[in-house]
Amino acid sequence: MHRLTPHVPIATAPPATPKRLHVITWGCQMNVYDSARMTDVLRPLGYAPATDAASADMVILNTCHIRDRATEKLFSELGRLRRIKDARAAEGATTIIAVAGCVAQAEGREILARAPFVDIVLGPQTYHRLPEMVARAARAAKGEGNVGVIDTDFPVEQKFDFLPAATGPQLPGGVAAFLTVQEGCDKFCSFCVVPYTRGAEASRPAASVLDEARRLVEGGVREITLLGQNVNAYHGVGPDGSTWSLARLLTALAAIPCLRRLRYTTSHPRDMGPDLIAAHGDLPALMPFLHLPVQSGSDRMLAAMNRGHDRAEYLALVARLRAARPDLALSSDFIVGHPGESEADFEETLSLIREVRFAQAFSFKYSARPGTPAAGAEGQVPEAVKDARLARLQALIRAQQDEFNAASVGAVMPVLFTGRGRKPGQLSGRSPYLQAVHAIAPDGLIGSEATVTIEAMLTNSLTATLLRERACA
Repeated sequence: MHRLTPHVPIATAPPATPKRLHVITWGCQMNVYDSARMTDVLRPLGYAPATDAASADMVILNTCHIRDRATEKLFSELGRLRRIKDARAAEGATTIIAVAGCVAQAEGREILARAPFVDIVLGPQTYHRLPEMVARAARAAKGEGNVGVIDTDFPVEQKFDFLPAATGPQLPGGVAAFLTVQEGCDKFCSFCVVPYTRGAEASRPAASVLDEARRLVEGGVREITLLGQNVNAYHGVGPDGSTWSLARLLTALAAIPCLRRLRYTTSHPRDMGPDLIAAHGDLPALMPFLHLPVQSGSDRMLAAMNRGHDRAEYLALVARLRAARPDLALSSDFIVGHPGESEADFEETLSLIREVRFAQAFSFKYSARPGTPAAGAEGQVPEAVKDARLARLQALIRAQQDEFNAASVGAVMPVLFTGRGRKPGQLSGRSPYLQAVHAIAPDGLIGSEATVTIEAMLTNSLTATLLRERACA
């Protein structure tokens, strides 16, 4: 296995002929953010975005290990890329293939063994070293070094200390952006690979976050979503040397002029402190929509999952949040069919959903992740049972989501317009509750927040009538 030397910044000038980079991203919002930053890192080497792999001099697959069949999906895509690489080679062109992200972290050696045509394998903590890896891969292509560059270490240095300034939004429309503030996880839920692929919990210094946020706002961003595996475990060093909580960071971000909206994801119930609960009532910029994963409504399953909280504690937390922000809406994550889940356990999950009433939720069948405690646990639930339970749970969630959206009809609310809609003269945007909203409005409102009246509910969106623009101040 070939390791890189400690990071040393390399001064590079773009080559005379621009190179093309194509990034394929799977998984969570943090992977979307990471892909954008890898693009930033490679830009000084002369790489500009390519619309497809066939026209790219370098292709990065940024992978996710959370869902089932992640490895099979990767190797299927690599088979397609190998054909492209061979075809370009026949024409005298070189194609660098890199595999990044959590599958790369977990299965780096296996990737190079099964797909020796892959040039670079890198974990989520090392993409600031990409220029060095590209240089080594180029030398290897000329026969001047070992084939297959791999870097899946957890380096001592903060990767964010070596990244260039973010160049702009990571969401369509240029109005909303992701910003990673925390990485890693110390919770070790029985079903999850994140502690093994992203490492221990670590937080960016507050000054670094604030600087990046200001640059994004200067570039036209009006909504920022803070990202972290356990984002509310944030404990970054503040400019004064003290440790800042997520609530304190949000308060500082809310003071940035023209930053209209703040969100954060994904949170853990164990890290929802009193100051963060209070922030939901104190900060108008903090949107009244919170993703708060619970996974199960059964105490027996919560213990088996090593969640660190029980049903009563979750419900009490929901009550405190709604007391601080009465218009707060919640979304959540649910896993059905975790090893040992009985029909009674599943019914407890349904009863919790009925009690809390979610605006939306993400739900999945349990799938074994190699190396996690649950993968070898007794009581694996048959696939047919998991399928049936998932269908019942999703029907209940969909009914609650429809009810929430229907209750929005007639409401007056601000919408942040992000781009043109499908119909002539129509703009699309998002409500404070992340609902898709369409309204007839002038193009000049793209990137602005405007007050609308919700007129109707469609299958996956709302329609509205424009009332007035809310100027940046």
